[in-house]
Amino acid sequence: MISFLKNLKFREEVRALGPESHKTKSGTPTMGGIIIISAVLFSMLFWGNFNNLYLSILCGSFLVLGMIGFTDDYMKSVKKIKNGMPAKMKFILLFGSSLIVAVLLYLYPSNQQAATQLYIPFFNKPLLDMSLLWIIFAVLVITGSSNAVNLTDGLDGLAAGSVLIVTVTLGIMSYVTGHVKIAEYLGIPYISAAAEITVFISALCGACLGFLWFNSNPASVFMGDTGSLSMGGVIGIIAVMLKKEIFLFFVGGIFVVEVMSVILQVSSFKLRKKRIFKMAPIHHHFELSGWPEQKVVVRMWIIGIILSIIGLSTLKIL
Repeated sequence: MISFLKNLKFREEVRALGPESHKTKSGTPTMGGIIIISAVLFSMLFWGNFNNLYLSILCGSFLVLGMIGFTDDYMKSVKKIKNGMPAKMKFILLFGSSLIVAVLLYLYPSNQQAATQLYIPFFNKPLLDMSLLWIIFAVLVITGSSNAVNLTDGLDGLAAGSVLIVTVTLGIMSYVTGHVKIAEYLGIPYISAAAEITVFISALCGACLGFLWFNSNPASVFMGDTGSLSMGGVIGIIAVMLKKEIFLFFVGGIFVVEVMSVILQVSSFKLRKKRIFKMAPIHHHFELSGWPEQKVVVRMWIIGIILSIIGLSTLKIL
């Protein structure tokens, strides 16, 4: 697939304002998200039960979000349009896709409990019932997760490794949520469809591992928006399905920090004409502060693992 992408001239253009060390990466094949999406969907053809609505939603969303990212990558790498797809068009497509998913989950919940109930870590009972407002909340979770992973995808292996850590954690949560006896013992909502979600997550973990082999520094291929938008979006969808929206915000702390660094940087520059960081997202700030790229990536992985362990420990605290 990497050779195929090279032959099609699907190559990354590194921005001039980025760290000096990144200029050598120019010309590396991009759109590697095709590899991840293909691996997951191919696995689902063998091991997925498409009578399960949640699995069908996940596979369909993964493909649609991947197509949005592919279009953006194609416009940047082949058409040489500097910023790719117009921001407004990308937002409309992401918002529309997320809205369809949220409405489907609202209309067809997997269990007898309302899909609109909001759970938070450390507590095994719902905090509140959000009613119709839950649809907007779910859309924000999905689009926010998609864009957060997209922003994190800036160093070799950073996004793929961070997504792998989060998906392994969600896979554990999915398994216990879909097992009636374990869910009852832990005092968490039992969701019957979660068993098939676990199969999807397992395929995604395997695809991330395989991709990371070639995406580790120095990367032979980049995932591009094709991979980052689709994986980020599907992680958000899984969190919504499992009633782990706030849990995702915690265990996906690396993604949250990346987004917040961009928001703070832009806000500070607009209001004070001063920058907080040397460059945003924050992983570039650490690079410009003298950290080698590999050290930034591994340290962020370590933080991600710690957050996941702490997140899993909340299962039986209260």
